[in-house]
Formats: sequence, structure tokens, C-alpha cells
Amino acid sequence: MKNKLILASASPRRVQLLEQVGITPDDIIPADIDETPLKAELPRDLAQRLAIGKAQAIAAQHKDAFILAADTVVGCGRRILDKAEDETYARKCLEQLSGRRHHVYGGIALITPDGKTVKRLVDTVVQFKRLTENDIESYIKSNEWDGKAGGYAIQGLAESYIKFIRGSYSNVVGLSLYDTIQILSGAGFKKD
Repeated sequence: MKNKLILASASPRRVQLLEQVGITPDDIIPADIDETPLKAELPRDLAQRLAIGKAQAIAAQHKDAFILAADTVVGCGRRILDKAEDETYARKCLEQLSGRRHHVYGGIALITPDGKTVKRLVDTVVQFKRLTENDIESYIKSNEWDGKAGGYAIQGLAESYIKFIRGSYSNVVGLSLYDTIQILSGAGFKKD
């Protein structure tokens, strides 16, 4: 019998990534939780807390399914670079990321039909080249930054700015496929 899988996410990128490895969620239910960082919360801790919180919010109404949730947080030192909602903030993010390494933390949480919670934190290190004013302006005009953690989407123009990456590329897109498959299969989820 096929297991029911609910993706607790509003991200079309996470749906595309799962489909890339042959997994189509039975349902997609975005979790409406407060994503405000706690006082002095580190980026890695925020990513994990939000993934677990999203999974728990949806699992409360769907006890018969596997609930998969994730959150991506860009950390530059101890600073959290939020989702860019306007050009000013996107430009500020790009200026901070220019010429330096940063971490993209992917929190993944799975709640099984028997109520067990499995969690994992994925850490990908990314380094941008030193961005020129022209690079930043071109990127702002592309609008690819809109709604993206850290003000960039790796799967577009920003990829041409990346000098170094260590870890999961798909984590930077929005969901580490390797880790997600390991978690799902380890918890007994079976694809068709």
C-alpha cells in the first residue's frame, strides 16, 4: 500500500525537487507558523526549529500521513539573511555576500504516521565572487531575488557568481534531495 505524503511547504522549488527524484506529494499544505527568529537565535537553529514547527502544525490534522517539512536559512556569520521582499534588502544581502563564504542551512523534518519525528540539518557552504556594482544591479533587475532567502536563487543568474560550493546543491535550491531520500526511506516511506 502506498504511503500518503504531505509536503508542508509553499515552495514550488521543493515540489520540483521531489518530482525530480520521482516523489509526488499526495497533498501540499503550507504551514502558517511564525517564522520570526528568537532573540540571539543562530541561523542553523532557526532552520531546524522552523522545519519541525511546520511539520508539527500540519501533522496535528493529518495523523495518517508522512508529513515532510523544510526550511532554508542563509547565515552570514551569526547573522540571518531573511527572504528578500524588496530591492533595498536584496541589494544589502548581495553586498554582504560579495566575496565571502556563507552557510545555507536546510532544516528537514519528517513526522511519520506513528508520530515519530525525524530531523536533519544540512549545511552547505557557498562563496560568491567579489560582486561588482554592475553584477548587483543586473541581479536586482532580474527579479530572481524576490522572496528568496539571502536575496538570491542559486538556480539562475546567481549561479554565475558562485566561486565555491561545498555540500548539497539541492539544499541551496530549497531541499537536500540526498538527505530527504535518506530520511524518508529510513522512516519506512515507500514510493509507488
